[in-house]
Amino acid sequence: MSGSVCYHAGLAAEDIVARNYSDRGFVLKAARWRGQGGEIDLIVEDADTLVFVEVKKSRDFASAAARLSRRQMQRIYASADGYLGESERGLDSNARFDVALVDQGGAVEILENAFGQ
Repeated sequence: MSGSVCYHAGLAAEDIVARNYSDRGFVLKAARWRGQGGEIDLIVEDADTLVFVEVKKSRDFASAAARLSRRQMQRIYASADGYLGESERGLDSNARFDVALVDQGGAVEILENAFGQ
């Protein structure tokens, strides 16, 4: 795939995942939020928890999951720290890190608290 095709496929995957969270009662707080460590694909919130979502798209769920590196998780942690520092509840917020896997057919699998924190 060319860079442009990959970029647009990634945006489409993020939209699919955002709708998935919305359908389950979450409110989208930010998409493609850029912080000190890098970009967070989606930030959603339910009644009491902020969820930082990394979206991974590939031909199947296993291939998508394999694309998340430890270094990338560390960058997301750093950016989330910046977001929380600017948020209403600050660093006292309940938060978790999910990974949303999207396969080539557009199916979604959410791995809640995927960073093991």
